[in-house]
Amino acid sequence: MTDLIKIAVDAMGGDNSPNKTIDGVILNHKSNKNVFYKIFGDENKITNLIGDKINKGFFEIIHTTDVVMSTDSPLEGAKRGKKTSMWLAIESVKNKEADIVVSAGNTGALLVISKLNLKMIENIDKPALSALWPNKKSMSVVLDLGANIECSSKNLLDFSIMGASLYTSLYPGVKPNVGLLNIGSEELKGNEIIKETYQILNEKKSDNYDFAGYIEGNHLMDGEVNVIVSDGFTGNVALKTAEGTANFITSELKKAMTGSLIGKISSLLNISNLNRFKKRLDPRLYNGAIFIGLDSPVVKSHGGTDYIGFSNSLDVCHRIVKGNLIEKIKQNI
Repeated sequence: MTDLIKIAVDAMGGDNSPNKTIDGVILNHKSNKNVFYKIFGDENKITNLIGDKINKGFFEIIHTTDVVMSTDSPLEGAKRGKKTSMWLAIESVKNKEADIVVSAGNTGALLVISKLNLKMIENIDKPALSALWPNKKSMSVVLDLGANIECSSKNLLDFSIMGASLYTSLYPGVKPNVGLLNIGSEELKGNEIIKETYQILNEKKSDNYDFAGYIEGNHLMDGEVNVIVSDGFTGNVALKTAEGTANFITSELKKAMTGSLIGKISSLLNISNLNRFKKRLDPRLYNGAIFIGLDSPVVKSHGGTDYIGFSNSLDVCHRIVKGNLIEKIKQNI
């Protein structure tokens, strides 16, 4: 089993864990036999949940009852000590016992504990939180989503390189377009840091990506840009706005389709189209934010997702390692 990709799983983080995390591991294993799961958490609970659903050659349980709480501040989470399931999972990546780590636990604590354990990739000043967003054509990588409120032009340039490397790891053979999120598409729009970054990217030719200039918030889903770069404040606001809009549309459509007899009949006649629409906006399919810039990859699953969403975050882990993300960043930086 030495050729298997090893994923360190914090089984105790997030809502309804370890039930949802272990059910996610079981679901992921059904479609992927190339992964070995190093599972950190309460051995008794995890053993009962796994039962005989996964062959013993594909997983290992590292027992601990210490857990980072969702209510902890980042510092409180780190102070809970080196025996929490989150810390041990990250430490296993540091010690090269696993290739990548995933947790649905406390985001702030995950970032702090990751920084304490893992080194930065050389020449990168700040790590970024990135994620996949659906668009009209396929998917886009967006970063930063909240790890850095203030960024320099050097940081945004690094994010461009890291984002492009992530995209080519997930989608091999595709040369991505990189765009800077801004308040307008004209070259003179934006603050000084954005304009300075634009000039650098416009003049810097890269074999790994093409620079597409500025992109406005209303064009994020067009699919013309594969990698969208922003500071953490702007990126987080954009993410939360997009999530809220998607939830509003889905909720209002559901009301319209079930609120009257005509709506119910219409929904029955359009059931296949509605199911496609629902699936397209299902956040579980895009679950798995990536903390990028450290010398080992860290994936953050949404704390409120279910086992299907957690399984998808495990799939993101597999694709990142298989795509040699860290090596790509080191080469491109």
